[in-house]
Amino acid sequence: MILEGNMTMAAYRCPACGATVKSMVGAFSLSADMMKLKCPCGGSEMMIEYRRDGKIRLTVPCFLCPRPHIYTVSKNIFFGRDIFMFPCSYTGVDIGFVGSEENVESAIRESDIALEDILGDASFEEMSQGSSGGVFDDPQILDIVLFVIDELAAEGHIHCGCGDGLGEYEASVLDDSVRVSCKRCRRHVDIPAGSTIAANAFLHCDEITLT
Repeated sequence: MILEGNMTMAAYRCPACGATVKSMVGAFSLSADMMKLKCPCGGSEMMIEYRRDGKIRLTVPCFLCPRPHIYTVSKNIFFGRDIFMFPCSYTGVDIGFVGSEENVESAIRESDIALEDILGDASFEEMSQGSSGGVFDDPQILDIVLFVIDELAAEGHIHCGCGDGLGEYEASVLDDSVRVSCKRCRRHVDIPAGSTIAANAFLHCDEITLT
């Protein structure tokens, strides 16, 4: 399989160590249908797959969620954009980047600033998912997460299959997340809350879509 001779940079932040992992991607990189961009710490990897329909599928590790997110983009977007960012679907924080080297580096710096706002005085290592102790050890954090969910529901910013204003929502506390579900259409989404980073990032969320 041969793509055009375009080159683009792909990058993500490792959820295990916090390092930014970057690599140039081109025709030869994807000639075997898939490439893996691995962090030197061995704790994570981004998978980039060239599909039969000509689109590119990315599996991007998320430092806010317990599982990676999957995105599918066209070849034109992947190789043709100066910058394209992949946000965490629950918090809106950018976790993956593709584009020119200069623009990706700039976007990463902006992401670092946003992450510093979320972290406050804590370090990434202290607040990462791998740290000891659950986020629910502090009941105030759970109260804040539930309050934000209630506010979004009251303002009509939770969406499901019932149509705007017709859903009936409830929140259930799981081990490392809060499940928001609709009693009518049974759609749901798990809001990551297994670390203080995830909980703090959720405070910036302005809508929830149940799937």
